[in-house]
Amino acid sequence: MKEIFLTKDALITSKTDLKGNIIYANDDFSKYAGYEAKEFLGKPHNIVRHQDMPKTVFKCLWDTIQKGEEIFAFVKNKSKNGDYYWVFANVTPSFDSNGKIINYYSVRRAPNRKALPIIESVYNTILEKEKQGGIKAGLEALIEIVSSYNVTYNQLVFDLQENLK
Repeated sequence: MKEIFLTKDALITSKTDLKGNIIYANDDFSKYAGYEAKEFLGKPHNIVRHQDMPKTVFKCLWDTIQKGEEIFAFVKNKSKNGDYYWVFANVTPSFDSNGKIINYYSVRRAPNRKALPIIESVYNTILEKEKQGGIKAGLEALIEIVSSYNVTYNQLVFDLQENLK
């Protein structure tokens, strides 16, 4: 497995239904994931989930967007051929005219490379906790890590992307 690097102007976008099945994805999604539209449309978005990603991160993501809030995250994705690529993701719910969530929209771009060693260390810690005590232990570890910075999860992730030089 080798790493695929997103170009500076890459903008991977996708939209899922409320259950996480892909209902739209752009050409950059196909390019980096290595799938044709017919292979991913209607399939769970986790088709690109890499095994190095803690389940805890996705639990936080789903809990946040289902409350109608946006979330930022660094995500290691897996392409069809087994290669991987890191993204900085922003996931937001989409609402109908009555304020009801109708789907989820995600935009991913190249991550700040200087943030990745920090993120990998955090994710390794969470993965170890998950092995010992499941997602509950992973969540406790994530909360402890974020709390040590005295900011919210989103602020920490956003700061790593935008302000780490």
